[in-house]
Amino acid sequence: MTTPPVTVLVLGATGTTGSRVARGVAARGHRVKAARLDVGFDWYDRSTHEQALTGADHVYLVPPLASATPADIMLPFLERARACGVRRAVLLSSSAIPAGGPAVGQVHQALPGLFDEWAVLRPSWFMQNFTGDHLHARSIREEGTIRTAAGEGRVAFVDADDIAAVATHALTDVHAPDTDLVITGPEALSHTDVATILGEVTDRAVTHRQLTYEQLRDHLARSMPPEFAAMLAGLDRSIAEGAEDRTTDTVLRVTGRPPRSFRTHVERVVTGRSSGRE
Repeated sequence: MTTPPVTVLVLGATGTTGSRVARGVAARGHRVKAARLDVGFDWYDRSTHEQALTGADHVYLVPPLASATPADIMLPFLERARACGVRRAVLLSSSAIPAGGPAVGQVHQALPGLFDEWAVLRPSWFMQNFTGDHLHARSIREEGTIRTAAGEGRVAFVDADDIAAVATHALTDVHAPDTDLVITGPEALSHTDVATILGEVTDRAVTHRQLTYEQLRDHLARSMPPEFAAMLAGLDRSIAEGAEDRTTDTVLRVTGRPPRSFRTHVERVVTGRSSGRE
């Protein structure tokens, strides 16, 4: 059951999940207030925060990009949000980051103390990483190669549509989850499995090139800050050690329908059919 109409502030409203959340919230009959750079919202400019928050009842939080310490920016914003009358906050985090962990894990830890109604979404790695504009997707298109240090470790990759569907319910159902939700796809796959499925669906050769942690770190450091490259390579190493080898029933339990499989996601991308679902 959905709440009476509310105004939902969606941060990152043109992003991978934010754009989908905005559509899902509107489809449920609620007002969407989009916050993004081109309409005057800037995480790093606090003078833009109050205008974004004015009139908002609930907020969808996408952390600022390229910040190793997002809590420094986000916690003052959330305190202001509470003062402006925001009642519910739903935070996008990651399955790899627990409450109290690094980066957005600090915001996760603080959220229950700031809002009576809240949720933290902790999705697994996005399926769109292989089909959108991620480094993996570009490498697949240009070279037919996926480079990782994940070995044969498995991940239950999740479709951004399913993440957004869970977010939409968390933002608009009568009762907030008031917990963190680990969101996965229906099956755990290795990157070799991913390469095989991509090859079968697209009818082109795709291979998984397995690198060491050091090789991947140095490869990534050619296109990003070294500390960020080291963090990403470290996450791959965690996958190799089994940290992401799990599935959850979150999508089915929250939305009432099963999550999309990776093969179905790729087939939809290849055929050009819209992947929009609540």
